[in-house]
Amino acid sequence: MMGPGMMGGFGLGWLPLLMIVFWGLVIWGIVAAVRSASGRRCDDTSTSESALEVLKRRYAQGEIKKKEYEEKKRDLL
Repeated sequence: MMGPGMMGGFGLGWLPLLMIVFWGLVIWGIVAAVRSASGRRCDDTSTSESALEVLKRRYAQGEIKKKEYEEKKRDLL
């Protein structure tokens, strides 16, 4: 004999873990379907800054030099 039970002591001890994984996937699928159906996106452009606003902010904070600012501004306009 290999020990208690016919499966060498392993039995169905992993079944609760499998159920947790199964229900987690079901809930994740439902949440993903609802988000997809609602049409909401994380990268909503109505609330984000325009490219020119980002460029102005970066120049004001000193992240880019005046020459680079002027070049990029010309590209955008």
